[in-house]
Amino acid sequence: MGLATPAVALDFGGTLATPGASPRGRDVIVALEQRLGWPSPAGLGDAIDDVRAEARSAYRRGVQTPWESTLAAAWRRLDVQVPDLAAVVDAMWETVPDAVVDPRSAQAVRELRRNGRALVLACNTQRPLVYRHRTLAAAGLADCFDALVLSSEVGVAKPDPRFYAAVAGAANSEVGCPPEAILFVGDTLDKDIIGPLAFGMRAALVCAGPPPLGLPEGVPVIVGVAELPDLLERWP
Repeated sequence: MGLATPAVALDFGGTLATPGASPRGRDVIVALEQRLGWPSPAGLGDAIDDVRAEARSAYRRGVQTPWESTLAAAWRRLDVQVPDLAAVVDAMWETVPDAVVDPRSAQAVRELRRNGRALVLACNTQRPLVYRHRTLAAAGLADCFDALVLSSEVGVAKPDPRFYAAVAGAANSEVGCPPEAILFVGDTLDKDIIGPLAFGMRAALVCAGPPPLGLPEGVPVIVGVAELPDLLERWP
């Protein structure tokens, strides 16, 4: 391919798109009552939010808890019959919209694609693959990514090293490049910079303000993905 960095792994929320909403108990109730026409037991919203709060600290460590497990735990706390959770989760994602891809970032992604880069979407998300595909298609990026590595699909989340292994595996299968030929781009220091560097990748931080304390020396900082094609052109 002739490119020093033939593959780029892009984070999603806060990097390629504005941060999206995370479902809460009230969203599940809306999905139940308005989309499925099912009654919601008293206290369900609070029970869901309690279970989600307990899972968030584990999520920050890279532990992925499927929404079906969260809902099952909430229903059990209420000691009521558990419904078809797969149907509930589908209805919930239809209720809660995904993040919106920034148009200038989308234009940059298309430019990277035209320039021959292999592109991997690499992000933590509870959202299933089909819904993220839908979001990318709405932004005109349906055919731009060679692979989508989502924590909801691989079962672990950043900064778990197994997540970066999945990213490296996806990039290697597309262009046969080792980890050091992958540029990981994201907006979170530990998940998008420290983790990828520890795995042997390169990294660039998306940050509109002052760089965070602890940013490793030599890591470039860009305001947004729109600056990425220029960075790659001038970066050895």
